[in-house]
This record gives sequence, structure tokens and C-alpha cells, in this order.
Amino acid sequence: MRVIQPKGNRGSLKWLQLAVNETPHLLQPAGLPQIAWLSPLASDDYAEYRDGAFLERLGLAHLTAPLKEFWPQRGPQWDALGTIGSAPVLVEAKAHVREFLSPATQAGPESRAQIATAFGMVQADLGIAAPCDWTRIYYQYANRVAFLWWLRSQGIDAKLLFVSFLNDTEMNGPAAGETWDAMFAAANYALGLTGAKDLMRHVHHVMPDVMTIPEPVA
Repeated sequence: MRVIQPKGNRGSLKWLQLAVNETPHLLQPAGLPQIAWLSPLASDDYAEYRDGAFLERLGLAHLTAPLKEFWPQRGPQWDALGTIGSAPVLVEAKAHVREFLSPATQAGPESRAQIATAFGMVQADLGIAAPCDWTRIYYQYANRVAFLWWLRSQGIDAKLLFVSFLNDTEMNGPAAGETWDAMFAAANYALGLTGAKDLMRHVHHVMPDVMTIPEPVA
């Protein structure tokens, strides 16, 4: 599904659109080659992508059928997508802590069962002993990590990038990167991911200061 977005006027929607289109260097993780951005582009109605459309956008349409076996429809809607060569980069962006504290899945019984099965596959492969219920705790973060795992299990050199903005005072966002560090550390501990180093080394973080992102003159 291709989801056209309005031009953002606040929060992570605004700052990510501006960064991708005007200051992409602020989204570049240290140690990774240059990311080529595919969404959200001003020339593409700032569209975001999910389900088979995100795979098609990344040149991975051949994985559409396997994705349906792994995850139900209306899966993650990616805030941004990019590539490093042929390797996909999946992006989740946040401007304030409340965004990170997502509720449990709202999926219906059949979809919830498929999601729970998918999470179980991830947990088993990562060797997570006595895992908590990922459908209830840090659900959005958990499903982003699960999609990274799934793509890599398909032989795709995928990366997951969290963009955590600083100094968004309008949204009462964090001023210090340590606040975001603590949030991710808590999530990793709760989900049992602290020992999943082989997967988590493909998770990257940038923390752009919104004060360094020029806003267009009205």
C-alpha cells in the first residue's frame, strides 16, 4: 500500500520529511555507506509504504508472497525507506518519548495469531529464553525488529534505522540523546534483545537536532 502523506507541520512527520528532502546528511549513520532515499520524497507526495508496496519500492517484489506467510496485511508503515547499493534501509522516526511507548497490537484474532507466530519464530531463532509477549509490550519496536529479522532470513542485507529527533520543544521531545538511549535500552531488556548481537548490529541510530534542520520560508 502506498500512503500519500500531507506535508508535515509538526513532530516527526515534519522533521523527517525535511531531513530526507533537504538535509539527508543528518540521517546518515556513522560507519555506513551513503543512503539513497526512496521515501518520503516531495516528488512522490511524501508517500509512505507498507505491505507489498514497501517491498516493491525497495526492488524486492519477489518477496511479496513470503511476506504474506510471515505477517498479515496492514503491517508496519515505514516512515522512510532507503537503500545502500541493493541493501534496504527501513526507518522508524520519533520526536518525543510518548511515540515510542506504543500500545499493544490492535489486530483481530486471526491476524494476532499470525503475528504471535511470527514473533515466536524470531524469538526462537534469537535464542530468547522465556520471552515476554511482544504483541503487548513495545509492540511497534518489536515488529520493526521482527521485519529486520525476516528480511535478513530471506538473504537480504537489510538495515533498520531509528531516527530519534532532539529538541522538538513543540512536542516536548528530549533535549539529550541519553534519554533516547535509555528508552531503547529499556525496550531491548524487556524484549530479551540484549543478547541478540548478531541481529542488533544491523540496527542503527541517528539523533538529529531539529534546530539544525532549516525550515522553508513561508
